[in-house]
Amino acid sequence: MDTIINIYCDESCHLSHDREKAMVLGALWCFKAKAPAHNREIADLKHKHQLSPFFELKWSKVSSGKIGFYKDLVNYFFDQRTMGFRAWVIPDKTILAHEDYKQSHDDWYYKMYFYLLRNLIFPGRRYHIYLDIKDTRSRKKMHKLRDVLSNAKYDFSREIIERIQHVRSHDIGLMQLNDLLIGAISYHARGLSSSPAKNDIVDLIKERSGFSLTRNTLPGERKFNICIWQPNSGGFEHA
Repeated sequence: MDTIINIYCDESCHLSHDREKAMVLGALWCFKAKAPAHNREIADLKHKHQLSPFFELKWSKVSSGKIGFYKDLVNYFFDQRTMGFRAWVIPDKTILAHEDYKQSHDDWYYKMYFYLLRNLIFPGRRYHIYLDIKDTRSRKKMHKLRDVLSNAKYDFSREIIERIQHVRSHDIGLMQLNDLLIGAISYHARGLSSSPAKNDIVDLIKERSGFSLTRNTLPGERKFNICIWQPNSGGFEHA
């Protein structure tokens, strides 16, 4: 098996003043050699449900008219042995006190990305990390994230994290699938329940994963891993 792992990253409700209490970062991983087949099979599901190949699947588009398509996507994820997902859930952004730790919201945001990704990266494999592009200022922080992750793994020669780059989610089916899973966890974390179709997707994820989505999974859980972040007195996570 190819030792290169692709990791696709995105987030929901990450802005500091978006009036949303909860925030979720998520990472979908698979073997690089399998990525083209996964993207083709996601495209095949669009064709099966008579959707345009250019249709961008995303959580905000989940509706009763497309519920069969989105359920097929969730089941596709859980049926793939060489694909996994990790979510980092911040239940309440309103308690953050960045000034106490001499950091900006952006600084803290990339710390959360570090915690999301560090348990997915192991010596002996190589990683290509893809972040959904947000703005023109994020390139410098992206390189800083690579430096922090590499140094934490003693990867001073940059042989473990070979690549970290921005991409546009509408070009990559796997990135869109990540958006769906993140969206479902964010919807649940915010206590929303107004959409029967979205409720069905959340319930299906609970059923297939065997998890409530409100508690930490075991750290070694590979298929569907969730960590609920709580700050301690030092401003970092305790799990």
